[in-house]
Amino acid sequence: MNSKEIPSPSSPEKLGHASHAAAHSSEEISAAASARYLDENYQLFKDTQELDASEEEVKKVVRKIDVRVVPILFMIYLLQYLDKNSINFANAYGLQKGTNLHGQDYSWLGSIFYFGYLVAQLPATILMQRLPIGKFVSYTTIVWGIILMTTPACTSFAGIATNRFLLGFTEAAVNPGFVLIMSIWYTSSEQPLRLEAYYCTNGLATMFGGLIGYAVGHITTGLARWMYVFLIFGALSLAQGIISLLLLPDVPATAQFLTPKERTIAIDRVARNKQGVKNQHFKKYQAIQCLKDPKTWILFVMAIGAQVPNSAITSFTSLIISSFGFDTLGTQYMQIPGGAIQFLALIIGGWVCSRWPRGSRCPTMIVANTICIIGAALLVKLPNENKWGRLVALWLCFFQGLGFSMSLTMISSNIAGSTKKQLTAAILFVGYCVGNIIGPQTFRDTEAPYYHSAYIAMLGGYTVKLVMILVLYVYMYLANRARDAAGDTDEKAAVEAGMHDQTELDNKGFRYSL
Repeated sequence: MNSKEIPSPSSPEKLGHASHAAAHSSEEISAAASARYLDENYQLFKDTQELDASEEEVKKVVRKIDVRVVPILFMIYLLQYLDKNSINFANAYGLQKGTNLHGQDYSWLGSIFYFGYLVAQLPATILMQRLPIGKFVSYTTIVWGIILMTTPACTSFAGIATNRFLLGFTEAAVNPGFVLIMSIWYTSSEQPLRLEAYYCTNGLATMFGGLIGYAVGHITTGLARWMYVFLIFGALSLAQGIISLLLLPDVPATAQFLTPKERTIAIDRVARNKQGVKNQHFKKYQAIQCLKDPKTWILFVMAIGAQVPNSAITSFTSLIISSFGFDTLGTQYMQIPGGAIQFLALIIGGWVCSRWPRGSRCPTMIVANTICIIGAALLVKLPNENKWGRLVALWLCFFQGLGFSMSLTMISSNIAGSTKKQLTAAILFVGYCVGNIIGPQTFRDTEAPYYHSAYIAMLGGYTVKLVMILVLYVYMYLANRARDAAGDTDEKAAVEAGMHDQTELDNKGFRYSL
């Protein structure tokens, strides 16, 4: 490890004084060099040592953050889910005919979106660490709204494939960006409920998109009906991006909606996560540690397992429900119960994990994933004629959003060090992309309308994910127990180490949220 990059949490008083005797002490030189790697909010953090804030003042700050941050995340996430899955709704109204798709072309559109998502991970990771996160997310929302509105101009597979690639490239910043935003504004115990408060829009988007799809089905004049889906969703995203640019803050130290004292309170709260707030400097040793950390690769495999089945409840939902024997409008409104299940599962799961923060996240993931395994197994085994049984089985698979969203809190709550946090998120979303690239290819055109291979792949993906959850839980539980046994309990030093951007492996006072 590089001593110039890792300051000692036990000697913060040396920071800033090395310039007085640079030629006389290598220890002071190291401290001076490390000072420029301090958290962006470090100076305000030092003010918290003299902070005198009542419990009511702290609650007021949390309420102000909730009102300003969560609704914006809610709307952006709702729209990005609608936008990336717009082909699912448009497909019921002639998308394939209008863009001259044949054979596996439609399946490839589902995969190509995630090729763009995959390519964008590294540049997005670098930009999110270097740039103001609120503005970065807002500008990308504006750009993807514009791209989506150009989709009706596509008349060939090449055209719409390029469009989908660019859409995936721009939307790639949303999920990892929101993971970072959660860690900037909320304590570890608060994160699950807030994360689910925006992630639950996956369920709402399924319901809302089904209603929009149903309404579009009644348009009889003007453009082809499938085009309206992209124009409506794209225009909404463009408008939301502009609103976000005006309102979404970057970090507590520069948040204009908070008073100076409230900014200090906000930083003091998050500093107690022992992860710091935000640091814009890339650290090579953290990148190496990220690649060597077993948690990174457990989360990577977990993401692949989670996302292989994902296409079944996004891009292919209309086709699946149609295969059960429902008509065109039925394929739209029969998605609404699945969205409702997903919404309720996410909200209830987030509440449980915030109400009992110390040991409920992995158990919640296990329960949700077990329900998905039951649903996928029923899709594999139930006869094709049992359309209502198969429909209920598909609805059970909508619990998968709860398991994956909780895996995101494993990064926001359990990975420290700004470079390491961002790279771990990037690797997880590489796995996310790999799973979503594989998933659509399991829907073979030659197996239409029953897609038996896809249902087997769903079952396999959920099983892999369950195994990874259990492995991660055991790993973190044993690590916590070992640190407790070693007596590493200096809370103040652990918080200071977090503001010096130490990782969870180096900061011995850090404990995993299970």
